[in-house]
Amino acid sequence: MRISWLTKVLDLVAPRRCVICGSRLSPTEEQLCLPCVVHLPRTGFSRQPLDNRMARQFWGLMPIEKAAALFYFVSHSDPSRAIYSLKYRGNVLMGNVLGRLMAREMSADGFFEGIDLIVPVPLAPKRLRQRGYNQSEVVARGVSEVTGLPVAPRLLSRKAFLGSQTRLHRWQRMDNVKDLFELKDARAAAGKHILLIDDVVTTGATIQACGEALKAVDGIKISVLALGFTKS
Repeated sequence: MRISWLTKVLDLVAPRRCVICGSRLSPTEEQLCLPCVVHLPRTGFSRQPLDNRMARQFWGLMPIEKAAALFYFVSHSDPSRAIYSLKYRGNVLMGNVLGRLMAREMSADGFFEGIDLIVPVPLAPKRLRQRGYNQSEVVARGVSEVTGLPVAPRLLSRKAFLGSQTRLHRWQRMDNVKDLFELKDARAAAGKHILLIDDVVTTGATIQACGEALKAVDGIKISVLALGFTKS
């Protein structure tokens, strides 16, 4: 990785800090220092994408081909700061960095083989206006940079914002997102293997709701990818 002289000068004048631990970043590091990247509590799901804790959440509820997440998400833990920075503090670059990291590591396991199209879980228009970006789409763009897979951010739309899912239990989450997503272009999805990308999967209710909107498409296959997976 070639570092420009301007980057070196800026790092001297205004040193960049690791989002997780606060240590000074080297010119070759982005958002996270190497020790924090190494110590992310990885799930390893991409090595067994057909049968892992995340994939099993969808068994009997919706048909999926494979599922994986980069690391285990624990609320208010040190690694969670990376996702909070992306989701609540306007740090768009973090999503791109984590998306590229996830794609590089999971490509080695062949996780993206057979995937045709990346579809980020959409935000409601109101939330999108408030935040200014869809964090799942930012992650998807990072994955696309590494894999070369196309991203279809408008294949699904979200009808309304019904409030945060954070404090809801599993069945409350499912009720909260039921019939919430709408398929905008069935022809674009027909016969495709779709990779749904979300920032964090907890109960899987949001992904299931997306699956409900997609399931009637002729010949469709669905897989799931997230940055974080919450142990229940």
